[in-house]
Amino acid sequence: MVVSSKPILEKFSHIKTCKPYTSDDNIPVIDMLDPQAKFHIIKACQEFGFFKVVNHDVPKETMTKLEGDAFKFFNLPQCEKDKAGPANPFGYGNKRIGSNGDVGWIEYLLFATNSELISEKSVNIPGNSHLSWSALNEYVSAVRNIACLVLEMIAEGLKMEPKNVLSKLLRDQKSDSCFRINHYRPCTQLETLSGGRNLIGFGEHTDPQVISVIRSNNTTGLQICLRDGTWVSVPPDHYSFFIIVGDSLQVMTNGRFRSVRHRVLVNSLKSRLSMIYFGGPPLSEKIAPLSCLMEEGEESLYKEFTWGEYKKSAYLTRLGDNRLGLFEKKIKVRQYGHNLLI
Repeated sequence: MVVSSKPILEKFSHIKTCKPYTSDDNIPVIDMLDPQAKFHIIKACQEFGFFKVVNHDVPKETMTKLEGDAFKFFNLPQCEKDKAGPANPFGYGNKRIGSNGDVGWIEYLLFATNSELISEKSVNIPGNSHLSWSALNEYVSAVRNIACLVLEMIAEGLKMEPKNVLSKLLRDQKSDSCFRINHYRPCTQLETLSGGRNLIGFGEHTDPQVISVIRSNNTTGLQICLRDGTWVSVPPDHYSFFIIVGDSLQVMTNGRFRSVRHRVLVNSLKSRLSMIYFGGPPLSEKIAPLSCLMEEGEESLYKEFTWGEYKKSAYLTRLGDNRLGLFEKKIKVRQYGHNLLI
């Protein structure tokens, strides 16, 4: 089948009529109280796959309480922290990222979540006095709500029915979401260790899930890759949240939204603490371009798969691999009178 690229390019042309979003050093900033926010979000998902949200209604106390608890845990002696690991897959991990040889200047706690809460049984925190489970669940509930609100605004902006067609994947009782707290200790010997190059805290990658919500303390390090391959540093803002489009959402929009590559560089002076909610669908959920977004005659760019299949495939690869490559179709796109195989 030969597919014209014209409908794909014009599908959301009405979005360009709204005024541009504000930006923070090339990073889109979305005011969640802005009546046009849903259109700004869609535009940011198309152009960057990444944006900052302000006026998100999450109390500062919810953010600072968990951050303080996390720092208390990571400041424990190494032998005490090791009691919460190894991360297999959940628990405490140190330097090793996944099971395929990727390493970073990092230590972390990884938790499984469902639509209700994080169970104390999921990770054995030494003494249980260094991490408040109520603070943890209050935070996760708040960021899940942000993720669902963003997805519902996307659905509304794209005139998708029902409005919860995307957010219900995260609210499902069997949702395969997780929550991660990353800690990057300062490295005062950056030049010596890295030979003058950037020391990687967490290597470049895309998130395989639907959507991610990240917040960090006021320390630099996070970078995103623009479409032209340029790496851009994200200015830290410890009272705002950043939204990352995942591979699954890229597939569901048939490539209209971009799953952004990102990485973390080590800071030489300050510790960086980041907390990320990864919104994943149930393992049995089929991931494919949504028919309500497809134009007549438009062909899917991806093979259909379940989230469980993609998750297994993604975590068997290295961080920097093109995880969606195995699921891309080779199709013909007609452009300027010529057939292009992509």
